[in-house]
Amino acid sequence: MLPTRINSTLKTIYCTRCGATCDPNKINTICPKCGGVLYVDYDMEYAKTLMNCDLLGRRPRSLGLWRFMELLPVKEGKNVVSLGEGATPLIRAKRLGEILGLKNLYIKDESLNPTGTFKARGLSVAVSKALELGIKKVGMPSSGNAGAALATYATRAGIKAIIYTPKDTPKTMLTEMTMYGAELRLVDGTIADAGRELSKVKDVEGIFDMSTMKEPYRLEGKKTMGYEIVEDLDWIAPDVIIYPTGGGTGLLGIWKGINELRVMGLLKEEKLPRMVSVQSSGCAPIVKAFHEGKEYTEVWTNPKTIAPGIKVPKPYADYLILKVLRESKGTAIAVSDNEILNAIKELSKTEGILPCPEGASTLAALHKLLEQGLIDKDEVVVLVNTGSGLKYIDLINQYLLD
Repeated sequence: MLPTRINSTLKTIYCTRCGATCDPNKINTICPKCGGVLYVDYDMEYAKTLMNCDLLGRRPRSLGLWRFMELLPVKEGKNVVSLGEGATPLIRAKRLGEILGLKNLYIKDESLNPTGTFKARGLSVAVSKALELGIKKVGMPSSGNAGAALATYATRAGIKAIIYTPKDTPKTMLTEMTMYGAELRLVDGTIADAGRELSKVKDVEGIFDMSTMKEPYRLEGKKTMGYEIVEDLDWIAPDVIIYPTGGGTGLLGIWKGINELRVMGLLKEEKLPRMVSVQSSGCAPIVKAFHEGKEYTEVWTNPKTIAPGIKVPKPYADYLILKVLRESKGTAIAVSDNEILNAIKELSKTEGILPCPEGASTLAALHKLLEQGLIDKDEVVVLVNTGSGLKYIDLINQYLLD
C-alpha cells in the first residue's frame, strides 16, 4: 500500500517553449503565455535523499508505476487512482533476435497494463492529479485506447469522462469506453477533428481537457516506462529505443524519465539511448519534418493507416519530439500498413506476443534500420509494444486471417 502522505518532490511546472513557470498547486493545461507544452519539474537534490536503486528494488512490484512515487506529482496517497498499471515485463526476444542477427533484442510489453495498453500509465497519474486538484469533469479526443483508459480511471475516481472519438474507431474500443461509463460523442474525420469539437465546448461545459500534451501529467505516467526499462537492464540505458509515435507522449516520457535517472546519478553508465520515432507512411508528419530539418510539422492531409494510435496529422508537441530525436542522435522512420501486418504475424509466431498495430510498427522499423546499417548487431535494442493485439482482433481477422 502507498503511504498516506507521498514524499513527492514536485517543485514547479514550466513551459518547454518560453520557460515560464506555473503554480503546481493550481490547475494547469498549456502555457498561458505562449501555448507551449508544460512539463513537471522536481527537486532532484531532495529526490536523491529519498530514492536509490536498492530502495526501489525492495519495493513490491505490485505497486506498479507508483513505486516511483517521489518522482510523480501526486502528494496524497488517498488520491492515487490505480489498477496496478506499470511493472510490465522487458522480454528478451531470443528467437526473433537470432533471426535478425541481434544479440540483445528486447520487447517492453505494455499489453499487460489495465485496459491492455500503455495509456493506463498516463491516465492513472493524470486522473489521480485531477482528483487531487478537485476536477469533476474531464474530456479528450481519442481514437480508442486513451479514451478507454480515461473512462476506466475516471469512473474509478468518480469523475465524469466525455470522449470525442472518430466514427471509424474500432468497435471493440467504443464498447469498452461505453462499458466504463464514459459519454461518447462521435465525430466525422480524424482525431484532430475530434479535438476541435472538444475545444468548442470545453469552456462552456466545464470540461478539463486531457488531450495529448495539453496538460502536464499524462507524460509523468508514461515516463515510468523509461524508469522500468533501465531498471530491468541493471540500471544501464539501452542503445536504441524504437517507439510508435502519434502524439508523442510515450517517446517524450521515456526520454524525460531516463534523463531524470541520469540527473539523480542512478545510471551505471552515462550513455543515453538513441530514440527512434516510427510512423505510418500514410500519416508521417514527424518523419517528414525530421528529414527536412524542420522544427515543427506540417498538417498531414488525408491520413490513412490501420494503426489508429499513430494516425495523428499534427502532434501538438511536435517541436519537442523533433528535438528529442536530434538530441538523442536518433531518427524517424515510416513503415507501410503491409509491413505492419507482416510484423504482427512475425512477432506473434516467434515470441508469442500478439502486438497492436502500433507496437508491430516498431519491428517493421527495425527491419529497415538494420537494412540501412543504422543499428549495430551488438547493441541493446528495445521495441515498445504499446498494447494488445486482442483489442484489434476484428482488424486482424479482416487482414490476416482471410
